[in-house]
Amino acid sequence: MIKHWINGKHWEDAPERAGDVYDPATGKVANQVAFASVSEVDAAVSAAAEAFASWRNASLAQRSTVMFKFRELLNARKGDLAAIVSAEHGKVVSDAGGEIQRALESVEYACGIPQLLKGGFSENASTRVDVYSIQQPVGVVGVISPFNFPAMVPLWFVPTAIACGNAVVLKPSEKDPSASIFIAELFAEAGLPGGVLNVVHGDKVAVDRLLEHPVVKAISFVGSTPIARYVYETGTAHGKRVQALGGAKNHMVVLPDADLDLAADAAVSAGFGSAGERCMAISVVVAVGPVGDELVSKIKSRIADVQVGSGPSCEMGPLVTGAHRDKVTSYLDAGVEAGASLVVDGRNHPIDGDASGFWLGPTLFDHVGTDMTIYTDEIFGPVLSVVRCDSYEEAVELVNSNRYGNGTAIFTNDGGAARRFQNEIEVGMVGVNVPIPVPVAYYSFGGWKESLFGDSHAYGPHGVHFFTRSKVITSRWLDPSHGGVNLGFPQNT
Repeated sequence: MIKHWINGKHWEDAPERAGDVYDPATGKVANQVAFASVSEVDAAVSAAAEAFASWRNASLAQRSTVMFKFRELLNARKGDLAAIVSAEHGKVVSDAGGEIQRALESVEYACGIPQLLKGGFSENASTRVDVYSIQQPVGVVGVISPFNFPAMVPLWFVPTAIACGNAVVLKPSEKDPSASIFIAELFAEAGLPGGVLNVVHGDKVAVDRLLEHPVVKAISFVGSTPIARYVYETGTAHGKRVQALGGAKNHMVVLPDADLDLAADAAVSAGFGSAGERCMAISVVVAVGPVGDELVSKIKSRIADVQVGSGPSCEMGPLVTGAHRDKVTSYLDAGVEAGASLVVDGRNHPIDGDASGFWLGPTLFDHVGTDMTIYTDEIFGPVLSVVRCDSYEEAVELVNSNRYGNGTAIFTNDGGAARRFQNEIEVGMVGVNVPIPVPVAYYSFGGWKESLFGDSHAYGPHGVHFFTRSKVITSRWLDPSHGGVNLGFPQNT
């Protein structure tokens, strides 16, 4: 049984409810995870509130020391964490290792918290009056993370929140919960006081309690757009600061002058890595002008070489659950019925090893219309759609009219076209000949439109801003020249 982590230790009380955790490669139940009741969430929040009272006053030196120690422990044991992620999520170990390497960058950014929390100071703003700003932690914060990056997404938020002086209650996905417990154990080993980081598992019961609990001051969420909207609206209705990152339908625009081999490599890599279960996956290739036929041919030939399975040489694993695999598969039938050309049917792709799990190979559609569900919906699986446009302007209008605005890319050798694209496109993260433009840790991650609810992106400078509140102090220390009463309105002199 995978248990909660509350006040620096595993929660030993027997759960009222539990859920199955599967091995996606075999389709068999591998473990069970406790589902938190309202009282158990309350226990975690209480532990966090008690810990916050002292952790908020911990010196920046102490906080950064914990972060540096955690970073070293995580780096030393990243192979163990990658194996945990692979076993419960299904992504191949090398892909899980890449996830953790990117997570390490966010931890390293949080290690610099003494520099990041430096405020401003204005001496003698008025006569013998100094004005300065400080950043203080917000309090107890909730982090609700998705199944597709069970290590990286929690580490987008938790290190920054803790380094800023907050206490955290993390609710990971019930589909692959073990990574968060591993992370909590490493933080404890790094010297983090009990209660500063707590982990509660479960479903909507746990989420709703975090959103409603009066002691929780802020919520960070990553997930689908409908749930992101719900989290944002519910959390803000209860007076919380909320950042809720939602879904995506990411386009890759290929202009006629592009290197088509580079573009085809990128489309396959970004479309089918992690079985397409990425909010930054490329799910639509926009072929501009005459390049469509050749580009589709090149993508098709590369798909044939993708090794799907659980063996050490495999590049793509199964989907996370049987229900999700069946949902993704249903889009293949829907695409054919709507009139798209099914160029590669992932249901026929060979599987290396045991094929009893939640498998679906890479799928490629051509001549996709913008009214088809394979275009309009976030499928979150290994399904790549090719839409054809006659011009650059038509391609930009296609991307900008989409309700999502998470990530996009353009492939071209024309610097002027690329510069115009980055200026005109209404998307939060843009790649130029880079298919998955996830920002490095010292920038921030987040989209536009229905891909983000709230005004704060994740990690980087936005993360520090989200997990702190600014306070401005105006001070005057008396000197011997002071004296006299003045009833006039204060003025800057």
